[in-house]
Amino acid sequence: MKINVLYFARLRETFGISTESIELASATVTDLLQTLRQRGKPWSDELSGERAFRVAVNQDLAGPDTVLSDRDEVAIFPPVTGG
Repeated sequence: MKINVLYFARLRETFGISTESIELASATVTDLLQTLRQRGKPWSDELSGERAFRVAVNQDLAGPDTVLSDRDEVAIFPPVTGG
C-alpha cells in the first residue's frame, strides 16, 4: 500500500522535505514510525520517544495502534500551542 506522509514545522525543516509517498505492507502508525526511524539520523532522533510530536491520519489525531490503509494521508507534526 502507498501512504502519503506530510511533515510540518521543525520536522519539515530538519528532514528537508514536506511530503513523500512511502510503500508499506499493511501497517499501523507504530510500523510507519519504525520504518522512518530506521533511516538513521536525524529521523531516529526527531521521531524518538524523547521528542514531542503528534500524528494524524486523514486529518484525525491517531494513536500508535491506528491501522493505516492504502492512500491514507499521515501528518507528523510537533504539538502546537495557542494563545
